[in-house]
Amino acid sequence: ALAGFEAEVEKIRADWKVPGLAIAIVKDGEVIYAKGHGQRDVARNLPMTADTLLPIGSSTKAFTTAVMAALVDEGKLDWEKPIRTWIPWFKLQDPVATDRMTPLDLVTHRSGMPRHDSLWYNATMGRKEMVRRLQYLEPNKDFRTDFQYNNAMFLTAGYLTEEITGKSWEDSVREQIFQPLAMKRANFSVEVTQKDADFSQPYREEKDGTVKQIPYRGITNVGPAGSINASVNEVAAWVAMHLAKGTYQGKQVLSPTSVAFLHTPKMVLGTPQTKPEVVPGGYAPGWFTDVYRGHQRIHHGGNIDGFSAMVMMVPDANLGIVVLTNMDGTPTRDLLPRYVIDRVLGLEAQDWSGPALKRKAEGKAQEKEAEAKKKAARKPGTQPSHPLEDYAGDYEHPGYGQVHAEVKGPRIEVTFNGIRTPLEHWHFDTFNGLKAEDPVFEDEKLQFGMGLDGEIDSLAIALEPSVKPIVFTKKADARLTDPAFLRRFTGTYAMRSDMEAVVSLRGSVLSVDVKGQPTFELVPVRGTRFGLKALPGFFVQFSLPPAGPATAVDFDQPNGIFTATRK
Repeated sequence: ALAGFEAEVEKIRADWKVPGLAIAIVKDGEVIYAKGHGQRDVARNLPMTADTLLPIGSSTKAFTTAVMAALVDEGKLDWEKPIRTWIPWFKLQDPVATDRMTPLDLVTHRSGMPRHDSLWYNATMGRKEMVRRLQYLEPNKDFRTDFQYNNAMFLTAGYLTEEITGKSWEDSVREQIFQPLAMKRANFSVEVTQKDADFSQPYREEKDGTVKQIPYRGITNVGPAGSINASVNEVAAWVAMHLAKGTYQGKQVLSPTSVAFLHTPKMVLGTPQTKPEVVPGGYAPGWFTDVYRGHQRIHHGGNIDGFSAMVMMVPDANLGIVVLTNMDGTPTRDLLPRYVIDRVLGLEAQDWSGPALKRKAEGKAQEKEAEAKKKAARKPGTQPSHPLEDYAGDYEHPGYGQVHAEVKGPRIEVTFNGIRTPLEHWHFDTFNGLKAEDPVFEDEKLQFGMGLDGEIDSLAIALEPSVKPIVFTKKADARLTDPAFLRRFTGTYAMRSDMEAVVSLRGSVLSVDVKGQPTFELVPVRGTRFGLKALPGFFVQFSLPPAGPATAVDFDQPNGIFTATRK
């Protein structure tokens, strides 16, 4: 059935400009094909092999659900109990989802939350902190109504296993899966992978059609959603175990009941049928399901910078396919399994690659046309409302963290999660991301906002397109929370003979008392300027000499500015 298949793979690989890929095919419990094609390292002319380590991306998700299923078998986890059973502080913006979210909800993408991938992408915070920040991310659907792919929920599922077992998610995967399947080189870190004798470099096709090697992207913090690195030979053992209802070489790795549960769809995708050969299906815990030319498929792909993967099973044919590539976002990971299924099942041959290449070419033409038109949305003849220095500073969001903006020569440069991007002025107070070494924010629009006092006080970025732009609030000067500095503002200030304002310090927070009015907490703004916490549009501005205490304070109110002098 596979006669001529190797040449077919080589043609498809060349047509799609994939430097290297590896394929393993499992039939009736035996590996009938395991080969590398092309190069794992173009610059050093190193060949891809069936033992080359590559990231499998989101194909990792099925490993996470397997660990969860094992905990269910042990009675330590229940698919249908609320997450708060094990993580009492778990919280989302939606109170219903907060109270009702179950482990099964986490791993079937029905949380009501869109992706919000910028929460974790290139971030360095730990898993517990990322789960804690979920409460600050906006949902866009009701709980359990729509399928919305969400890596952060799988991150939460992995963290849940850590809370239950007292060990890292990585250790659980090693003990439950890697060890019984003899996956001795599989790992969770791009740093570990690059120390191996046989690993692949990552590549991306640029807009001009050239193929370029790119840096590895570390995603250890969101590991349960996609950090496993392995070879096709190793993943073939994982597929064989699933096809054998949880057994591998005489060992029971997962119970047959758990395997059946993991392969059963729990959430409808709601995807319209666009091809007669593929009937859309649903999402099982860690696996997509559909019907291809009359045969059920259970599969999960993976994409992470420079790599694309596919792990697929056709249960009624006892067939498994693993495709790992070193090209960013390549469709070859989806196309090659179709050729394998057609051959092994004796189905009429189809040219899957040709029409897809045509669609790619049409898409490229549309991209060029769109690129040429993008400046039509720009408002001509505008200028920033402030000098560039006024936009500099740190902006923070309780969920997404911090954006740092600084002036570099004639431009503003922003840094988010370690990704540095120079900006060009677009129009008014909106700036556009330019091409950078890490191109994540290229052509991303960033809009600075002003407060009622006319000062730059916020930065909005559409990090998640399906909700409102994420607004980062400008942080005050660090010394405005330093008690030693704040003491210089304390004291009594006379507004007139019969009215005084008393400024006090409690911890690192200033407050002001005026007779006949409530106490107002002062919120740092910038310089020596503070806002009144309960009164938007009301500010106080202290006059501070180079040394010693403040000499006066201006009360900046909508009806005027009133000066009080230190007594």
